[in-house]
Amino acid sequence: MYKLPESNLQYVTSITFLLTTYAKYMKATRHTFNCGNLLVTPNSLLYVAKRQVDYILGENPIRMSYMVGFGPNFPKRIHHRGSSLPSLASHPQAIGCDSGFEPFFHSANPNPNILTGAIVGGPNQNDGYPDERSDYSHSEPATYINAAMVGPLAYFAATLN
Repeated sequence: MYKLPESNLQYVTSITFLLTTYAKYMKATRHTFNCGNLLVTPNSLLYVAKRQVDYILGENPIRMSYMVGFGPNFPKRIHHRGSSLPSLASHPQAIGCDSGFEPFFHSANPNPNILTGAIVGGPNQNDGYPDERSDYSHSEPATYINAAMVGPLAYFAATLN
């Protein structure tokens, strides 16, 4: 699914949550509906939701998982202060508010701390992902992206075994 060029996965995860939730309701009440000439069933909604989950987790044109730490290819330069700064063990000196930009934030190196499980804003309109820390609209994880994904992930984990 694609809605807007900036942080598109916020829309995808929210819609995927709604599709999964409504499909569960439709199954429980044995409900279907028509959308034009198309009969919409719980399984048809779940099919669309599962495809979106799979896309986010790496079944997409660039084979990138947009969940940090999942799979062999995931965002390495996310727009997240805690992830882009070195750990206290490797850098015991204090890092002030403005000190985090140079050399850490503007570095081309991968983030020293992997924010495992965080879902970033996602690809652009051409299915591209530059993996640049400064490109916050694509590389920043946010609660409004991640929270909506919990339900579909739990649903599919419980039902697809």
